[in-house]
Amino acid sequence: MVANRLPVDRVTNPDGTQGFRRSPGGLVTALEPIMAASDGAWVGWHGGIDEELESFDKDDIHLVPVPLNEDDLELYYEGFSNSTLWPLYHDVIVPPAYHRTWWDRYKKINQRFAEAVLRIAAPNATVWVHDYQLQLVPRLLRLARPDLKIGFFLHIPFPAASLFSQLPWRRQILEGLAGADLVGFQRETDATNFLRCLRRFTDYQTKGHEATPRPEHDLQNVCRADAHPISIDYEQIKRLSRDPQIIARAAQIRHELGNPKTIMLGVDRLDYTKGIRHRLKTYGELLNDKQLKAGEVCLIQVASPSRENVETYMELRDQVELMVGQITGQFDTLSHTTLRYLHHSYPLKEMIALYLAADVLLVTALRDGMNLVAKEYVAAHQDGRGVLVLSEFTGAADQLTQSVLVNPHDIDGMKAKIMQAVNMPEAEQAKRMKRMNHHLEEYDVARWSHRFLTELAQINTNSIPVVPAASGS
Repeated sequence: MVANRLPVDRVTNPDGTQGFRRSPGGLVTALEPIMAASDGAWVGWHGGIDEELESFDKDDIHLVPVPLNEDDLELYYEGFSNSTLWPLYHDVIVPPAYHRTWWDRYKKINQRFAEAVLRIAAPNATVWVHDYQLQLVPRLLRLARPDLKIGFFLHIPFPAASLFSQLPWRRQILEGLAGADLVGFQRETDATNFLRCLRRFTDYQTKGHEATPRPEHDLQNVCRADAHPISIDYEQIKRLSRDPQIIARAAQIRHELGNPKTIMLGVDRLDYTKGIRHRLKTYGELLNDKQLKAGEVCLIQVASPSRENVETYMELRDQVELMVGQITGQFDTLSHTTLRYLHHSYPLKEMIALYLAADVLLVTALRDGMNLVAKEYVAAHQDGRGVLVLSEFTGAADQLTQSVLVNPHDIDGMKAKIMQAVNMPEAEQAKRMKRMNHHLEEYDVARWSHRFLTELAQINTNSIPVVPAASGS
């Protein structure tokens, strides 16, 4: 397994020493049994700056730290990954920046990750690379070790050729990904965009879901691109939603807010792709129009800190906090708040309590690879109540078709859909929730990982010599 981060967080032990604990999250939960059963290793950055650590074991997974220094974080992570690729892949909601120094460091760090894999990968090992920070790694591995079975999964959208064409290093990124046997995407349109870009900007030929290089190309593997939408640990969310302490906490949240008639909830990283400003504008207009009545409604907006050293994110925080202040200043009273803004991250149990407390979840992303918050909200509502208002520009919209779908750019349309959600009869809420829960129960995160790895294992590789490895996981 290869990802930008290792699946652990650093903690201070009771005796004052530094240690690590497993990170929360569905991806780690889904992959841990596979990693443990296969004697697997996970390659990634451990979160420390200017610090080199030896490999270590945690919860039956062998962890291989990749060191990063401050310049690496500035140029590779905050620069090329999050100020070039992230905005480009999210429909250029903000303009991407193209700097050669960022690209040079991105290449260098991808090479560093690839070398860490090559040091430990056994002959004929399976390597699964994750996300936009490491798109050059599959080709680097293929060139050095043609015996490897290589998969790649992109957790964010892949742009159309008309947008991707802007990238000065478009061919290198595409050929980097094409070094994989299987490239997984959240939506079918993302896989199609990738194949079209390969055909247009490289010497690869495509047929159906497969891409093959021309004979003169230095790699001759077949690359398959397919949709493999990620999901959540459904059983965990379902179990927690029935925990009496969490149910009691949900009731306490409603009481602390004055038991309003309707509680709406937004849960996002503070990112310009999430449509938080569009959501606040819509909510403010509904209050101003008196379609929603101050004193009867409260919006809880959780906006967890994100990339706080990137200028566009600092500007976004200022804009959001200004809008929050305008709404609360106009509509709050001494006894009631119409908007509770929380610039924090919360543990999963508290998030489940918030989901249970909320009558309506607002997911108004302008572009989102999947959006697992939407799926968690549905899974938490085993009681059959609650309404999901979901942007049609999320990957989740393809699966959660019983949600109230919205176009966040259409403020009037979104106002109408939010009022539909607020006024939805309980019988209709229950019918919609039941159908969405049925889907999530069948297509959970364990099925996602199993399906991807099964398809990867079934792909025929060329008859190639096995390259011995020093040691292997």
